[in-house]
Amino acid sequence: MSVLVLGGAGYIGSHAVYQLVEQGEKVVIIDNLETGHKEAIHPKVTFYEGDIRKLDFLRTVFEKESIDAVMHFAANSLVGESMERPLKYFDNNVYGTQVLLEAMVEAGVKHIIFSSTAATYGEPKSVPITETMPTNPTSTYGETKLIMEKMMKWTEKAHGIKFVSLRYFNVAGAKDTSEIGEDHRPETHLVPIILQTALGQRSHITIFGDDYDTNDGTCIRDYVHVDDLAHAHLLALDYLRKGGDSNIFNLGSNEGFSVKEMIETAREVTGKEIPVQIGKRRPGDPSILIASSEKAKNVLGWNPTRTSVMQIIQDAWNWHSSHPQGYGKEG
Repeated sequence: MSVLVLGGAGYIGSHAVYQLVEQGEKVVIIDNLETGHKEAIHPKVTFYEGDIRKLDFLRTVFEKESIDAVMHFAANSLVGESMERPLKYFDNNVYGTQVLLEAMVEAGVKHIIFSSTAATYGEPKSVPITETMPTNPTSTYGETKLIMEKMMKWTEKAHGIKFVSLRYFNVAGAKDTSEIGEDHRPETHLVPIILQTALGQRSHITIFGDDYDTNDGTCIRDYVHVDDLAHAHLLALDYLRKGGDSNIFNLGSNEGFSVKEMIETAREVTGKEIPVQIGKRRPGDPSILIASSEKAKNVLGWNPTRTSVMQIIQDAWNWHSSHPQGYGKEG
């Protein structure tokens, strides 16, 4: 039997695929390569280039391959873009998931692990955020992910498909061998933007607001290493295969670091100056987002091992400095 990974050429999906292959799983990838990279695809997997909104295409894959579980990473995920182009996000994220679930029902596939987000919570009333807190998204992106979770809940009631939804906080880092890493166009994530500045690809990094109610005035976020995050998907797969009930888990570090602290750590790791400018606050940026991951630890046995931000930034720097053009060409 095989695990079907949707979005397996993307940042998090590719890291999950490498771990699945290392664990001896057969893997099938579907990716439309809109934001994924062919170079990130593991050489030992079966790859189909295509769009999950095409039911006939999905049927073909399910008929050809013997699939017992799905990992669903395929989604548009830029908060800013989702506010400007909400219908694109509903079409790709929500409708894409609807078509996927239809194909799974037809094929009799009963397990799905879903890549969700902390954006489902919106502005938290308190931190750390637990899974029992209300979901009130403040972006189209967060709303679509919440709808996708609800779609799975009702599909389970009707068709018995069990799901695990993993709500990520800030993901960073790269595989320790630097074979694969983070390469988004455009880049919107803090750690790669800091490191692009260290490489001289940007003249400076802008800090959006230094007047938040935090120790140094900048936003505090929870960072989790991409390999620790990917491992949680394998644990979730094992949990479902052993008969676990559908469930939702936060994945974070239970620790928060400010923007200034992340930049300072990157200066230590890279030995570069990393010039900074202060800009205005961005609308909808909460001052502090920290996850409680106790439930994932207790139920799934998740035990992140690369938790220091120094380690996260070091692994990311090893990738960026050896692949300054990302997957475009090697340095």
